[in-house]
Amino acid sequence: EFSFSSRFYHVVTMTMNTAAAGMIQGRCMHPNVFLRSILLLAVIASFPSSSHRCSIPVAHGFAPISSLSAAPLLISGRRNGNHPVVRLSLCSSSSDSSDSASSAVANVVANAPSTSKPTKDDNPTSKSNVFSPAAQWHKDRRRQMLQKYGDKIGPLERDSSSHALALSLLLLSNASLLALSVLSGRLNLHPGQVALLALFPGSMFSLWTLQILHDLLHGSLLTKRQNKFLGMQRKDLQERLLFWGSMPSAFGYYLYLKYGHLTHHKSVGDAQSASLKQLFESDQKDFEDGDVLFVAHRMKLKGEVGPTFRVGGKDVTMSISKTGFSAWKDGRPIRNALAFAASFMYERFMLTINDAVVAVTGRNYFFPNKPQQFHEECAKYCRCAVLVRGALWALAGWKSMLFLYLAETLWSIPPHPACAMFVTNHGSNMDDDTGGCVPSSSTYAGRWYSIFTLGTNYHCEHHDFPTIPLHRLGELRKIAPEFYRLGSTDNVFRIMKKVFAKPDFYACMDASIQ
Repeated sequence: EFSFSSRFYHVVTMTMNTAAAGMIQGRCMHPNVFLRSILLLAVIASFPSSSHRCSIPVAHGFAPISSLSAAPLLISGRRNGNHPVVRLSLCSSSSDSSDSASSAVANVVANAPSTSKPTKDDNPTSKSNVFSPAAQWHKDRRRQMLQKYGDKIGPLERDSSSHALALSLLLLSNASLLALSVLSGRLNLHPGQVALLALFPGSMFSLWTLQILHDLLHGSLLTKRQNKFLGMQRKDLQERLLFWGSMPSAFGYYLYLKYGHLTHHKSVGDAQSASLKQLFESDQKDFEDGDVLFVAHRMKLKGEVGPTFRVGGKDVTMSISKTGFSAWKDGRPIRNALAFAASFMYERFMLTINDAVVAVTGRNYFFPNKPQQFHEECAKYCRCAVLVRGALWALAGWKSMLFLYLAETLWSIPPHPACAMFVTNHGSNMDDDTGGCVPSSSTYAGRWYSIFTLGTNYHCEHHDFPTIPLHRLGELRKIAPEFYRLGSTDNVFRIMKKVFAKPDFYACMDASIQ
């Protein structure tokens, strides 16, 4: 489906739908049909910049992306027996294009069915289009599932969104976090009482906020077939929801989601991209893999350590995560869990300090080589976030910030139940059947656990199909049961004990994926 605000709309959609339907269903197309499609699309691609909807159909999938910076047409296919697999992509230019939109396209393409003859997109020598072995593993699984269950999975990708549920939950979560932070100070609660309040329900609401904004980032929060909401372009509304929906917070999820998550789907477990040195010294606007900032506290990584600062004419490398991780001892889960909690929470505390520095100076000194636009956008968010935090402190005192800080950190560390899925989502488990390494996993601990984590526990499913919304991910296990583990009896405390007894490499970084 292609949608344009022009008089060519019906001609293009009818022509391309006819061509695509013929290719997908294996029918012969008259050469004139295909030629006419190419010519019409070339004409429209040459039009002056304007803002309109652009949709990318990928085999059985559908992902609307707005305001893109180029107008490529990609038509590639391969024959699988009597069933051709087709990938079509059309996007046109827009004056308000952005890197985030391009990242979204990369994320969709990352999960598209591959072709037997490499196109420019699939060229392994093209640096911008290389997928890590773990990302390719998910691409292959996705293709296999679509070939077998495309009629059931397709509608989940094309039509389903979480807006009816998630928008109300986002409002509830942020309003609750705001109210509970104020009450923590105004009622002059004991710090221990503040910690209990942050443990529950504060940590649950904070995790919900992260998961809902994560859905927004992947284009599955808002209605997929609608490009304008209350007179606002989809892209603009998504950006505003991501920005203001990340508040109130002690350090927040905005910068990670905006700059580090979509690239994570492409580079997960990549030995070159997933290094601390590369992350901190990169001159790219987006992080190569934002999750490295978390996993460095609890998993083995390859590559050099960062960040490095120039102090007194000497280069000094300092890493809170690696310092904490170096204290781990095999077979000592309690010791390791304490080391992880200490380094993780200390680093999160330093992030709150860094936000104030960025707000004042307008620059994030941990990433000195990143472009000016990155620093400007960081400063814009930090200034607003610090103002909100300052207002809370003035209204309710320091305990309001203590509540927010604990609510954002406690769900990530043991013995919090949500920690089990957080620390195991990209391990190096071995598949008993194939003997290969499995780079992603989910935690199946029952229905209430899925509600408590708002579907974050379906992590393997999410990497297989990133545009399926949070409340529909669990359906994939019913649709394609042979691709996922059976049962819902995972013991979260045993999972944590195993993880902290001996660390894994991140996402099969040091193993063979088959």
